[in-house]
Amino acid sequence: MNTLSIGLLYGGATLAVMFAGIPIAFALGTVAIIFMFFFMPHASLDTVTQNVYEEMASITLLSIPLFILKGAAIGRSRAGADLYSALHVWLYRIPGGLGIANVFACGLFAAMAGSSPATCSAIGSAGIPEMRKRGYSPGFASGIIAAGGTLGILLPPSITMILYAVASEQSLGRLFLAGITPGLLLVGLFAIYSCLRYVAERRTAVRDFAAHGRASSLLSEERYTLREKIAYAPRVLPFVLLLTGVMIALYGGYATPSETAGLGALLALILIAIIYFVWKPSDLQPILAATLRESTMLMMIIGMSLLYSYVMSYLHISQSAAETIVAAGFSRWVLLAFILVFVVVLGFFLPPVSIILMTAPIILPPLKAAGFDLVWFGIVMTIVMELGLIHPPVGLNIFVIRNIAPDIPLGQVIWGIMPFVGLMIFAIVLLCILPEIATWLPDVIMGAR
Repeated sequence: MNTLSIGLLYGGATLAVMFAGIPIAFALGTVAIIFMFFFMPHASLDTVTQNVYEEMASITLLSIPLFILKGAAIGRSRAGADLYSALHVWLYRIPGGLGIANVFACGLFAAMAGSSPATCSAIGSAGIPEMRKRGYSPGFASGIIAAGGTLGILLPPSITMILYAVASEQSLGRLFLAGITPGLLLVGLFAIYSCLRYVAERRTAVRDFAAHGRASSLLSEERYTLREKIAYAPRVLPFVLLLTGVMIALYGGYATPSETAGLGALLALILIAIIYFVWKPSDLQPILAATLRESTMLMMIIGMSLLYSYVMSYLHISQSAAETIVAAGFSRWVLLAFILVFVVVLGFFLPPVSIILMTAPIILPPLKAAGFDLVWFGIVMTIVMELGLIHPPVGLNIFVIRNIAPDIPLGQVIWGIMPFVGLMIFAIVLLCILPEIATWLPDVIMGAR
């Protein structure tokens, strides 16, 4: 069989196995091993374990379980609720301050935890009920949490970026730095929309009260004293200092990414022990169990995805696909648009981890040949994969929101999310027009390449 036939068969078999409902790690591993048996020397089957180990034997990947432990420690404490409450108290005078507090809380918590579902759960469990109690529409309340949670894979430390750094052979430090400004851009866009949406909803509430006498909680006024504001600081400030310290250790050259992850995990455990008295074995057991469960699942997906990519490379499927894309003679922007649409479609069915490791051998060579900066593309691709986390039909964060607030109809959740999808698409276009948004900070701190 020629390479095209094998490639089509490989892709078709992958879709068939995944749609059969087999977990993604086992689906990819099964397809890879079957094709090794039929199209590769039989001796290669004896080296499956060795191949997976060699592919995963990266010191950078060691940081993933440590970052997961850090996120689990923070996520299973009251840090998210306290962070949200403190921001609300300080921002209540701004129109839509409660929504803006949710956005900022999601951004800060995402930077500490590095997980989108954890951010949605931690901030949403406190933020959604509070917004609804104060008269915000259920769709808006759920949409802002779902969208804010996506910042978990963009703001450092990001497990998605760690994998992209391994797959693209780019500097992890540059990728982390490149994600900061686009992450702040999305936080700003979400906050501006929250303010405008609040003004619109409050105007509607005023008209409704004037016409029918129905009072909305949006019309009530809140007041907090300076003493109340200061009272919230002691529980939030240590975690902000933790985030700052980890970033200084990483970018100041004091520690490698793996050492930084270990330091962050250790400090997070110490902080929750001091602030929330989480130190007994019975308290730590759920944190360690969640870390072990998520790390094992993620490393299984990574290992099988790398084996899947290895088989693609051995059979020259990825090289032939890349050569075909280059030979098609697309303009660089048509090529980029085609690849990003492809990533969006994959995001309907696959987690970001698998998308990166499966597609990197195919899409990165043509993009590099077209003159695109692969660090910049990593940020754009990350935002596109964020869309997959909130875009129907199978956005992961949508299901997290449904678990938090099961009484909000799915249709309202989706309509509440769609404006944020538009804002993220706008951010992608802006990054294409002004790539310096992503590249200037790493160039300033680490030097231009």
